Formats: sequence, structure tokens, C-alpha cells
Amino acid sequence: MSGQSRPDGPDMITMFTDAYRVAGDGGARLPWDWSAPHPHLERWARERRTAGTGRSAIVVGCGYGDDAAFVASLGFRTTAFDFVAAAIEGARRRHPTVDLDLRVADLFALPPQWAGAFDLVVESLTVQSIPPARRAEAVAAIARLAAPGGTVLVIASALEDEPDRAGPPWPLDRADVERFAEHGLEPVMINRWERPDRVQLSPWIAEYRR
Repeated sequence: MSGQSRPDGPDMITMFTDAYRVAGDGGARLPWDWSAPHPHLERWARERRTAGTGRSAIVVGCGYGDDAAFVASLGFRTTAFDFVAAAIEGARRRHPTVDLDLRVADLFALPPQWAGAFDLVVESLTVQSIPPARRAEAVAAIARLAAPGGTVLVIASALEDEPDRAGPPWPLDRADVERFAEHGLEPVMINRWERPDRVQLSPWIAEYRR
């Protein structure tokens, strides 16, 4: 996954913070760190011939910033945030020459000026990292970021692929993905694409338009 916004409960906050610290100290690579943009994001941008010139984008739970750097390469003025300071520090180290506005921020307490401010909102594997009890709140917070006419792109592990997972993460079913439509967004596409590194899995890819 690209990273996390603030999950619910101090134990999970500590868990993710410690995971970034250990990785930064030379420990095992984080399981959500692809060291590259998510392939579904790349495929979507290629198939849509996405060009961001003159438009703004935000990447939710950006982790080390690989998705954000890719979005910036498409020409978007790109903001990206994560609730773990070590993730943002790592993103700055990994992408020192990319023009990114990297922030430490909490999905459940975002700056009010971000509401309706972005032409593209990229949500990659963040909602599934938040306990299901706060899933609806997370979806609403992400949807609010989209400007009129803006696009929300959702990438998420599918519950059907990993039904016994205790979490985190907590993979999404179709109803979870469709919940974005409850917040003034119209579905353009809800699909399942194979994951190239694990072809037995086919995560969700969903596109919404405000």
C-alpha cells in the first residue's frame, strides 16, 4: 500500500510509526512499499491518457511518495500526505527533485481549505488500512477532497481475494467501494484488475467523477 492516514486507536498509530522507523533503520522493507507507483495507477493513467497540466492532485496516505511522484510526472500540481512523519521524511529523501507538496496530516482532521480543492484524488490502499468501524468516515473525508468535475481514483485489495485476513489491512468488498457514490460522486468505472506481482489477486480499481 502507498501508506496510511491516521488509523483508529493508539496501538495502530504506534504500529505504523514503528514500522516506518524500523524500515528507516535498515530493517525489512514495508509490505506496502513497491518502490514504484502502484501498477493500477500507471495503467489507469496510460489508458485514460491522463495529462495534469494546469490541474491539481492529492495523494491520500502517500507513504514514501512513489504514487505522488508519478502523478506529478503527469503534470499535476501534486499534494501528498501521510499521518506518519517518518513516511513524509522518507518521501522527501526518495524524491528530492520532484516538485511535491508533502504534508504530515490526519485524514480525519484535514485542512479545511483542501475541501473541494483537487481535480484528481488518488486513494491507493488507505481505506483498507483503517479499521472498518471508521471506514464510512474515511470514505467521506476522501470524497470531500474532489473539486467539481474532479476525479477520485480508488485502488483497494478485494475481500474475495483474501477472505480470511484479520487485518490490518481489511480488504474491501464491492459495497465498500460503491460507498464513494454516497458523497456526490458518480461512478465511471468499478472493476477488478490482476495484480502483476501476484496474478491470483485482482484488486479493485474504481473511478468516480464529481
